[in-house]
Formats: sequence, C-alpha cells, structure tokens
Amino acid sequence: MKYPRPAYLDPRVPLERKRQVFGNSFTELPRFETPITPSENFKRAASRDNPLWVPNALTDFQTIMAQDVIYGEPDGVHIHTDFRDDRNAVRDYVFTDWFNTSWTWVASAGGAMLTPGTRLVEDITEWEKTVKWPVLSEWDFKSKAVDYMRQEYDPDKMMHYDIGRGCTERLISIVGGYTEGMLALAMEPEAVKAFIDRYADFVIDLFDAIYALYPLDMVTYHDDWGTERDTFFSERMLEELVFEPTKRIIEHVKATGAAFELHSCGNITRFLPYMAEMGADFVQIQRRAVDIPAAKARYGDRIGFNTGIEGLPPDHAPAAEELIKMVRNTVTLYGAGGGFYASVHSQDPKTRWEILAELYAYSREYYESFGR
Repeated sequence: MKYPRPAYLDPRVPLERKRQVFGNSFTELPRFETPITPSENFKRAASRDNPLWVPNALTDFQTIMAQDVIYGEPDGVHIHTDFRDDRNAVRDYVFTDWFNTSWTWVASAGGAMLTPGTRLVEDITEWEKTVKWPVLSEWDFKSKAVDYMRQEYDPDKMMHYDIGRGCTERLISIVGGYTEGMLALAMEPEAVKAFIDRYADFVIDLFDAIYALYPLDMVTYHDDWGTERDTFFSERMLEELVFEPTKRIIEHVKATGAAFELHSCGNITRFLPYMAEMGADFVQIQRRAVDIPAAKARYGDRIGFNTGIEGLPPDHAPAAEELIKMVRNTVTLYGAGGGFYASVHSQDPKTRWEILAELYAYSREYYESFGR
C-alpha cells in the first residue's frame, strides 16, 4: 500500500507540542494516525517482531534525562548534566554531581567535561575509603514523578529514561581523567574490578528507584569505550573487568521487560560482539567512527541499532529529492527485520517534517513489502 506524505503543516495532520530533549523549548511535530501505538510498535522493533514502521525518537518517544527525575539541585548538586539549564547555549559554567565530582559545561561543545584538576581518588586501591556514594533514599524522586505522570505522560508513547554515566565513565571521573583511568585499569585491575562491581550495584539500585515511579520501556546507559581511532582498552580488559558488571546491569533492566540501550562513543568495533553477548537490545554508536551498515549486516540478528538519517548534513537542508533518498537509504540499510529506531536531528522545521513524513510512510511500505 502507498502511504501519503503530507505536505509541511498539512492541516489534515494533527500537531503535538513537545518539549525538546536538550533544552526547555518546545517544538510542534506531526502526529500521524497509526494502526497501533508508538509504544507497541517500538516493542515490536526491539524484539524484531514485525514492526509496522521504523520508530523515531522524536515523535514516538517520551524521554527523561538523568537529571530530570528531581526538582532543582538538592544540596547544590546534580545527578548529572542538566540538559535543560538555560545557561547551556550561552556560557561555560561549573557544577558538582552527586558523587562530589566537579564538571565544566562547555557551551561551544554542547557537553560537560571533567573540570581540570578534579581528582577524588588519588589511589584506586583506596576507593572504599574515599568515594562517597549517594544515598538514594535522601533524594525526592517521587514529587517529580507524580507531576510528570499527571501533566506530561502519554501512554501511547514509549517511556525512555537516560540513566547517565556507566561504570568506566564513573571510574574516569573519580581518578581524574582518562590517563589516570587507563593506568588504573592496567596496574590495579583487582581494585578497578571491585569499584566497577560496586558501581553496578548502585546503577541497579538507581534503576529500581526510577522504575518504581515511571513505566519505563527503555533505559539508555552511557559508557564511552574509545576514541575515534580505537578502543581505550583491550578485549582482555573488557572481558575481565567490564563485561560481567555491565551484563549484570543489562540483565537486571531486561528482567523488568524494559529494553536496554548501550551508548558508547568511539571506534568500538572490536567490542560489538561483546555488546551483543551482554544482551543489549540497542547500541547507540558513532557513525563516523564505526561502519554501522557493516555492523548491522553482521550482528543485526543479535543486537539493534539507533542511528540518525544516513548522510544528512547537520548544517543545511537538502533538496526534497535528496532528502527522500537519504531517508529511504536509512530504512533499507538498517530496518530489515526490525531492531532499529531512528533519531531525527534537523533544526529546520520543514526539513524535520519532511523527514518524519517520509520515514513513517516509506518504512510502512518497506515492512509491508515483506508481507508484514
């Protein structure tokens, strides 16, 4: 069946007003009439069970970031970077997270870095004496959740929580940076393993606290494992220090029925089979560092992928014909069998609309062509 691609601001298409994930502004998006809810379709995509269209994070998700589960800054600290802070677009500033780690938001980069000179643990073998763990019972997650579920929750959309920093990222943050972290991995593996195991316990406890308040369909967990040239550490280090704690987190989350997405920047190609073995439902990885089409072809029956629109330039709007080709190529490269959802990042409202319309309509036609 051929599905319509409504023109920009077609009055027949209802609009929805949605808060941007990275900021406090709102945007208007088309809301297409779908035969099943976006939540149900996402679950089909995650389980490779005949999705009807390629889900996209912009219209099909409702996302709360790590800091969004609390009001304000209790005791003057953050859980994580606050992506809704109005200062983010205009200036650099310093903040402290709930492990007492100092971070500097860099406006030009659109992200936070460890504040130079920050080092909570001089000797990783002494981490038990120096790391102060957040006490989750002291944080009022419930008030924010009650308001969110009453005012913003949409039962038709899939519910997504970005849980924040993973085991190796937290290790890096307490020892003072990547150089110190890599030295710790190499020279004190037993201490590193003990810390990562303890941190995995903390992540599981945090997940349980949030899952008790929100009907989560997916969690995204961030643990950057490489530069754009190669991984930070070897397969042996992954196997002996990082694999089991990460797998334990993944298994705990998935036991609730929620999907698990593992975000990792850099050229982590050599780690992809391990990510599949850990049981991650999706990986969120860098297209310019990893040959994701090749990864889909090799591992697509075991692990799902989140990508942007293939070839879409970040700084200008392509012609309509070129845009259609990009969207269709993205669906063809990654959509086969499910296990894929797309992110749409264009800031131009017309381009964004046209991507969403083509992605929905073409992916429905694509899946129907397989008799689904």
